[in-house]
Amino acid sequence: MTGEKTAGPNNNSVRGYEVIDTIKSQLENLCPGVVSCADIVAVAARDSVVALGGPSWNVLVGRRDSTTASLNAANSNIPAPTLSLSGLISAFSNKGFTAKEMVALSGSHTIGQARCTTFRTRIYNGTLIDSTFATSVQANCPSTGGDNNLSPLDTTSPTSFDNAYFKNLQSRKGLLLSDQQLFSGGSTDSQVNAYSSNSATFTTDFANAMVKMGNLSPLTGTNGQIRKNCRKTN
Repeated sequence: MTGEKTAGPNNNSVRGYEVIDTIKSQLENLCPGVVSCADIVAVAARDSVVALGGPSWNVLVGRRDSTTASLNAANSNIPAPTLSLSGLISAFSNKGFTAKEMVALSGSHTIGQARCTTFRTRIYNGTLIDSTFATSVQANCPSTGGDNNLSPLDTTSPTSFDNAYFKNLQSRKGLLLSDQQLFSGGSTDSQVNAYSSNSATFTTDFANAMVKMGNLSPLTGTNGQIRKNCRKTN
């Protein structure tokens, strides 16, 4: 079995595994074999948003952990930062999400960072981009080299969970091509405008969409297992 950490969207990108390890270790000491790694990730996602000033939501628990992994599925199912609007809508639709829910979930890019390699083409050759913004990002992302240099997805307030991401899109300051596609003269422009002008609407829709995402084909009952170590199957 080949894990998913080295899939294109994850490799040199997803971090924080050690945080999950620490939580798992403490839980195993207190109540061994009860709380899955999948539940830990779901709860940690919620608590991270809350810690940065975002909304809370009720996380349904009782998931079990998979005994398999798929490098190919990770490569094909995780939306690429180069997708067009139609590609994004299609990718989320394949998982049962509406275009509105897709825009709400994209608002998670109000926090986090991206690697230079994922947005280099946009900041040097993009058309729908603020020139001053492009120049400022180029300072940490040269035209060649520095693939792993990081830039915040939301340059306005990178460590606050707010609606600045959508305001940035209105100013053509989306870092990824896939970000800016949400506000590019297409069908989702109105949703971006709505979230930009009303942060409460955004946070409510985001929280609801996260609950729905947490319900995507979870393993429950006798399916899967409760891993002792999140890095490997039992």
